[in-house]
Amino acid sequence: MSSRLRTAGPFPGPDHDHAACVTRGLDAAEARCAEAGARLTPLRKRVLELLLAEGHRAVGAYDLLDRLADTDDGGKRPAPPAVYRALDFLVDQGLAHRLASVNAFIGCAWPDAAHRPQFLICRDCRAVAELDGGGLARNLDAAAEAAGFTLLDAVVEVGGLCPRCRPDETSDPDAASA
Repeated sequence: MSSRLRTAGPFPGPDHDHAACVTRGLDAAEARCAEAGARLTPLRKRVLELLLAEGHRAVGAYDLLDRLADTDDGGKRPAPPAVYRALDFLVDQGLAHRLASVNAFIGCAWPDAAHRPQFLICRDCRAVAELDGGGLARNLDAAAEAAGFTLLDAVVEVGGLCPRCRPDETSDPDAASA
C-alpha cells in the first residue's frame, strides 16, 4: 500500500462528477462479486446504489429503508432484516463501510483496492471523506506488535467539520458587529 494519502469524498472541487463516481462503484461491485463468486442480488445492488448516490454522506439503515420505499415499485418497503443482511453483505465484500460513531454506512471509495480506511466525518452535515493513509496504518501495526497484540481490525473515525460547515476562518468576527 502506498504511503501517499489518498482521499475521496465530500471535499473534491466543484468539477467532481458524482454520477461517474456512482457508476465506478457499481461496476467495481459487479466485478468484485463475480470474482469472489458472491451474488449481488437486486436488493444488495440497490442498497449499494443508494449508499453511493448519497454524495459521500453517512446513511442510517432506516433512512435506506425509507429511500427504498420511496423509489421501489409500489412504495413497498423491504423488511428491516433484509436491508441489514444486504448491508452486512456489502460490508463483508468490502463494498461499504459501517461507521460506528454515527451508526451509519457509506459506500467504499476504493472497492477494487485492498486498504485500511480511516474516515473524516462532519458532525453537522454527515459528509464523510474516506482516507487511506498508509502511515497511520503502519504506526498502528507497529504499536500493536510492540504490545504483543494481534491487530484484527482497525477503523479510525475522526469527527469534525467539513470545509462547507466549518466557520470561515478568514472573516473577522469584530468586523461583523461594527
